[in-house]
Amino acid sequence: MAAQVTEAEQIKQFKDFLGSYNKLSELCFMDCVKDFTVRKVLDEENNCTETCMQKYLKMTQRISQRFQEYHIQQNEALAARAGLIVQPKM
Repeated sequence: MAAQVTEAEQIKQFKDFLGSYNKLSELCFMDCVKDFTVRKVLDEENNCTETCMQKYLKMTQRISQRFQEYHIQQNEALAARAGLIVQPKM
């Protein structure tokens, strides 16, 4: 049975997403957009923002992956201490 997500949790998740999106937008804008004398976004600025976004997204994906790995290890360690899992001997 799938756990239902409450409306409050959905709102919190959406706020977190918007916060991350705004942070990413501001970070990449401040790092990449330098010329305000023309209306057009320069190719250099466009390439910079794309690279910035890709790096940020890869970084957050990697952090999430490591966070999950850490929690799996912690849960296994807790289960082993409780005697639920027998640790293999090396």
